[in-house]
Amino acid sequence: MPLKLSLKPGEKFVLNGAVVQNGDRRGVLVLQNKASVLREKDIMQPEEVTSPARHVYFPVMLMYLDEAATPKAYDDFVLRLSEFMSAIRNPDVLADCVTISKHVLAREYYKALMGARKLVEYEDQRLGNAAGLQSGGDAD
Repeated sequence: MPLKLSLKPGEKFVLNGAVVQNGDRRGVLVLQNKASVLREKDIMQPEEVTSPARHVYFPVMLMYLDEAATPKAYDDFVLRLSEFMSAIRNPDVLADCVTISKHVLAREYYKALMGARKLVEYEDQRLGNAAGLQSGGDAD
C-alpha cells in the first residue's frame, strides 16, 4: 500500500537515512514500497533529550532510522524504559510502555515511536511543558 506524504514548502524529512527537503512549493511524495520516513517535526536532536520520556523516544527513533544503530540503541532503550516505568504509577501509561516494548521486540519501530511520542506528551502535560513534539504521525 503506497504512502502519500503531503509536504509543506521547505519541509524536511528523513527517507531511509537521507535528509530530503521539499522545494519552495507544496509537494506530494508517494512511496510505493516500505521505507523509513520521518518528518522533521518528529526528529529529535540529541540536545533535545532532556527528560525521561525523551530518553525513551530517542533510541526508538534511532532504531527506526538506522537499523545499524539498533544494538546500542536497543540497550539504551531498555535501560531508559525501565527507569521510566519505575517512576510511573499511572496504569494507562504503564500499559503504553509495555506496548512500546512489544513493538520494539517485533521490530515495529514506527509504531513504537508513536507510542513513545505519547509518553513525551504525557510527561509534557504533567510537567506543564508547552514545547513538546508536535502531534501527528504520517508514515509507515
